[in-house]
Amino acid sequence: MDTRGHRETLSEDGLVLTVTGRPGPSPLRFERADGGRRLFRQGEHPLFLGRLDGDGCCHDLVLHRFEGYRPPLPPLRAAQQRRDVNWVHQYARRLEETPNGPLYDGRWALSRRDRFAPGIWTTDFVGEWPNGTLELYCGGGWHGILPLRRLSPPDAPRVKAYRKHAREGTLAPVLLWWVTFLDGWLILDGHDRAVAALAEGMQPVCVELRRVPDEADWRRTADEITEAHEQRVERLAARPAHPGLAHQRASLDRAFGDTLSSLPYDNAPTPTWPLPGGAPAWDDLAARAMFECPRD
Repeated sequence: MDTRGHRETLSEDGLVLTVTGRPGPSPLRFERADGGRRLFRQGEHPLFLGRLDGDGCCHDLVLHRFEGYRPPLPPLRAAQQRRDVNWVHQYARRLEETPNGPLYDGRWALSRRDRFAPGIWTTDFVGEWPNGTLELYCGGGWHGILPLRRLSPPDAPRVKAYRKHAREGTLAPVLLWWVTFLDGWLILDGHDRAVAALAEGMQPVCVELRRVPDEADWRRTADEITEAHEQRVERLAARPAHPGLAHQRASLDRAFGDTLSSLPYDNAPTPTWPLPGGAPAWDDLAARAMFECPRD
């Protein structure tokens, strides 16, 4: 079965990959059970257990992570990093080839990202292992970065080699996955590169992977927005003529055009699949991990 995706190049630093022939669930996936229980796994191997605790808009996701994560990209050699590589396209190809990644049928955007809000790589970078707590707030969200394996120390041999690349400006980007219900990112590849950049006082350059709407979904939304726009234009045309009417119409048209052009590339929700075995299966894993959740 051919599972290579169709690529839509957005710019030198961005593309949209349309994946076919890979019905979900994906090998790297989120699963859910009653009571705010969450499981993130790779194949049949659990990577972290989480449980939501809180009321209303304020929730804590209390985590316990497991060893054994397998990154989707092969190790990078020093010579590779010094070449003139389009990392967005390179990572897209590697994600298509890996049997352990998050891709399944649908549209995925990959783009270079080298700017983050203050605190993303400091306050909201989950450095402790294996436990952690993500504060998920409505309207603001967590907006941090979660490693999927134990971080190496800054003086580890591999990190020291990457630190030299960071100083030279040849360090390959970290691969992040934007997860909507976390309102934050997972590090899919490049844990040591992230540590190296931070140890050198730099914010890591990244390639961001995120889901974008399927064509049928964004076209349906476009039809709804178009209908609403036409109704606004009709109401505007029915008003008595005045000097500002043309400006109002131009503003409406400009906002309509901007909204339509962004629809195919907006964030789409990250899916969670039902956990086989439900809450008892999650509880069994939690007991074996000696993980204590609030209110248990």
